[in-house]
Formats: sequence, structure tokens, C-alpha cells
Amino acid sequence: MSRAAEDTNRRMLRARDAMDRAYAQPLDVPALARIAHVSQAHFSRTFRETFGETPHRYLQRRRVERAMSLLRDTDRSVTDICFDVGFGSPGTFSRTFRAIVGSSPRAYRKAAAATAGVPTCFTMAWTRPSAGRLPSNG
Repeated sequence: MSRAAEDTNRRMLRARDAMDRAYAQPLDVPALARIAHVSQAHFSRTFRETFGETPHRYLQRRRVERAMSLLRDTDRSVTDICFDVGFGSPGTFSRTFRAIVGSSPRAYRKAAAATAGVPTCFTMAWTRPSAGRLPSNG
């Protein structure tokens, strides 16, 4: 791997790590491009080439993964969880959650309660969102 490619990978990892840390914050391509120290167009194109999904899709999936954990492990309301993980409206949250997970947040919580005796590692492996199940709006 060339030095330029290694530098690009480091820049993309820096932005992805920021997304992982601050998934609930309003993050957009201009902010992420600044973190990676590249132009917006270069960032979007290179992020997709590096990680196989757009920055928006990656961030949505991370938010849904965190919401899944909160739905399984807490009794907080779906609306509270929606805002805590960074969604702006319950409708957008429910639509995105359904597109990624295949069920509504409430149905997911009910199913998770039914599998309470199953080891967490198995539950997480069976229910991990797939990058391919996201809507193509990003």
C-alpha cells in the first residue's frame, strides 16, 4: 500500500471514529470532511470506497445499532431513545429502524424480551443490521 493510500485510510478512519463517538450529534458531510481534512466530494467518494457505504448510511446504521441496545436493555420510551441516538423525529426513526432491522422499534423490543434467556452474543449476531438493508437516500 502506498503512503498516499495509507494517509487516505487514516483520514477516513478518523472520520468514522468521530461518527462512532458522536453518533447522536448532528454530523453532516461538511463536518466530517473537515475532520478528515479533505474536500466534501472527496470525502463522500472515498468513504464509500473505503467502507462500502455512504457516510449517511453508516451513521444511520450506527444510530440504529445503539437504539437496538437501548430497546433491549432499558425500559425507556421509544421516543426518548429516538432523540437520544440522534434522530430528529420519531417517524424518521421508525422508518429507518424498520428499513434496517426489518421490524418496528416496538416489535423489536417485544421480540428481544422474548429472547431474554439467549446469550447476548448470539442475539447481537442474529440481529446485527446489515449495510445492504438501508434505504438509498444518502
